[in-house]
Amino acid sequence: MKKNLGLFLAIILVQIAPFISAADTLHPLIYKIDIKKEISNTTRLYLSNGLAEAYALGADAVLIHMNTYGGQVDAADSMRTAILYNPIPVYVFIDNNAASAGALISIACKKIYMRKGANIGAATVVNPTGEAMPDKYQSYMRSMMRSTAEAHGQDTIVQKNDTLYKWKRDPLIAEAMVDERVAIPNLIDTGKVLTFTAQEAQKWGYCDGIAENPDEVITQYLGYKDYKMKSYIPSWQDDLKGFLMNPIFQSILIIIIIGGIYFEMQTPGLGFPSAASLLAVIPLTLLTRLFAITLKMPVTVFLLSGIFPLVPGAGIYYTAYYFIQGNNALALSNGISTFKVAVALAIGITLVLSVPIPKRHQNKV
Repeated sequence: MKKNLGLFLAIILVQIAPFISAADTLHPLIYKIDIKKEISNTTRLYLSNGLAEAYALGADAVLIHMNTYGGQVDAADSMRTAILYNPIPVYVFIDNNAASAGALISIACKKIYMRKGANIGAATVVNPTGEAMPDKYQSYMRSMMRSTAEAHGQDTIVQKNDTLYKWKRDPLIAEAMVDERVAIPNLIDTGKVLTFTAQEAQKWGYCDGIAENPDEVITQYLGYKDYKMKSYIPSWQDDLKGFLMNPIFQSILIIIIIGGIYFEMQTPGLGFPSAASLLAVIPLTLLTRLFAITLKMPVTVFLLSGIFPLVPGAGIYYTAYYFIQGNNALALSNGISTFKVAVALAIGITLVLSVPIPKRHQNKV
């Protein structure tokens, strides 16, 4: 009896499986990635991981929900390249701002949608104080903006016996968002960097529709009336990786390491080398642990090579040197200082490796 019941259920499942699959195809999957902070290595990781997960899930489209004043040019360049060559179409909804690096990323998307009151443009490269960088940097940004606009191609327009070609996104307009020397008739004169409102962007081909929220973009413009949405939820690894990859943090870390080595050689026995070593080894170990998790390799592969510059080689050398010379006082002083640094390194490594790894949050439908 049980065998007959099991066989009956199996036959029913086989019969209804095609209908279940057909029902899934009626609900296209839209994958949403939020970019609502300064463009940096952290947001680059958000986008990279989000695009990879969208591809793995078989998403029909990716929608970037953007609100940013810009950020790092190198991170923006990586993000716009990932969007241009992504196999799944990527759209952007500018909720409020897409300035500077945000404008570059938006122009890379297949379609741009904006909220009323939103802005896009002002992509001049500036330093941390807000002053424009030399023309060398502006030239490269102009080129990136032009090439990104050109990547969307041209429309063919036939008028009577003439065939005209019109850029879908005019590269000169993209360049005017960077360079105040660019003048475009009926749009902007020299001396001003171009920034569009939503209505202006729509008029000049840099906005494909105005909407109030992502749902309106998906239903009215993308044409998906009945859809499923999944959003990328950043993990603590994303934020930590982005922080450790920050150029300012890396510069501070290098200064600490160099300072620790210098004081170790100049003032043996002082507590600064130990403290500097501890401060330097903690982020270093965090980074090696993240690499080990991401690449599924032993942490020692990265830790041994990364920690090598922190090993108190000079202290070991001078301890042995003074001991051989018979200067026991200096040998002892250098030996104690070296031992403190070694203990600080061991404590830092142990602290980081002993922290349990929290489970990553699952994406919500």
